Amino acid sequence: MRTYTARPIPSRSLKELRTADDAGRPLAPFTDEEGGAPLRCCLRRSEPGERIALVSYAPLRRWAAETGADPGAYDEQGPVFIHADECPGPSPDPALPFTDAHRVLRRYSADGRILGGRLTDDDFPSALSEAFADPEVAVVQVRAVEYGCFLYEVRRG
Repeated sequence: MRTYTARPIPSRSLKELRTADDAGRPLAPFTDEEGGAPLRCCLRRSEPGERIALVSYAPLRRWAAETGADPGAYDEQGPVFIHADECPGPSPDPALPFTDAHRVLRRYSADGRILGGRLTDDDFPSALSEAFADPEVAVVQVRAVEYGCFLYEVRRG
């Protein structure tokens, strides 16, 4: 089975989000007293006492700007947690994070059109392999079911 790599929010985007998020709001950091927030900058859960922020992020819009795709009506933004300050990013561990619950895998073509989605809860690697078995799939967004939040993307190749 092929190994896939989770892609955190890129550092350039994080720098921008720490000034103003994709809805135009300024950063509003807070101390996470409980921990457990899924951080999209380093792809791990927050620890109690860390300084984080909840920002609005438009993953498909940013991917489209990078690749030249047109997300059209599929452009959306939603809430994601990030460290309020720069962090070292994800560990070099190739394991896919946040796969311990129901997830939706949304598939997109290279031109930015949605190709479908799949709910998965027990065999995440197979669901991801199935998504990329379709040669039209360029990127897969992994999302939380309970809130629909973007967790990370996986790209072909």
